[in-house]
Amino acid sequence: MSTTEEFRRNSDNFCYRHPDRQSFVLCQRCLRTVCPECRTPAAVGVICPECMAQQQATETPAQKKAQRRWSRSAPMAAVASGRPVATLTIIAITGLAYVIGLVPGVGGIISNALAFYPPFLVPQFGPIEPWRLFTAALVHSGFFHIGLNMLALWFIGRNLEPLLGRWRFVVLYLLGALGGSVAVALLAPSTIVVGASGAIFALFGALLVIGRHIGADIRVIAVLIGINFAWPFVVAFISSLTTGDFGAALANVGVSWQAHLGGLVVGALVGLIYARTRLLRQRPVQIGLLIALTIVLFGLLVIPVVVYY
Repeated sequence: MSTTEEFRRNSDNFCYRHPDRQSFVLCQRCLRTVCPECRTPAAVGVICPECMAQQQATETPAQKKAQRRWSRSAPMAAVASGRPVATLTIIAITGLAYVIGLVPGVGGIISNALAFYPPFLVPQFGPIEPWRLFTAALVHSGFFHIGLNMLALWFIGRNLEPLLGRWRFVVLYLLGALGGSVAVALLAPSTIVVGASGAIFALFGALLVIGRHIGADIRVIAVLIGINFAWPFVVAFISSLTTGDFGAALANVGVSWQAHLGGLVVGALVGLIYARTRLLRQRPVQIGLLIALTIVLFGLLVIPVVVYY
């Protein structure tokens, strides 16, 4: 990702110890920007090396002993190294769900239990199953489906997760999956959907907004989003040249553009929240806005219940 001159002049966008490394995470004490290599996990947030040295210098013997025990039991090296643990964990869980689904007699059960179908949220059709709003991201229709989604998750996540921090990244992914399902319920209420595309597009949307906020060159990201979003429409248009029915051709493509749109919009909103509330003192505001967004998304599910059912 190339950057503008204004971005490069703003030292707040780079680690104070490594001026060539872009970061989005602040030390909870001095509020200076730190890269993954310079972070030490704390009870809340992270601490830079200088603040950690000051803290250790004032620790009592009992505190030092407790710290040694904690460092032996907690995987701090993985966090400090910037390894995208959350990204790898999501890929592993999704891959495990796919492998289990390949077991004869189990695949159909897994898909039926986890796929998202809007009527499952309507009381008159039976017990409400709200977990499907999220679990649809674990189920995929085939090897290429999961392969492309997990490849995109790896390429984006390994850069975006260290920028945001592990838990912000997880929240972004989950809200993206929710946003994709909500969009399907609103725009295609009779469609069964599977796949993590909504969550993947949320990562795209957040990266676009955060990149714009910090002054990065987002043209490449915008082009990638445009290509990925337009692809099913292009395929459907080409197919409709012979059939004359664009709507049917779009349905036959087998790609839920509604989930893509919902994930993209929600991801952009979450990215905006993160970009505007990056200071430690703004954390309550950030959490409140994320909760409010979640409530709004669940509230939107009332619309298809009233309109379609």
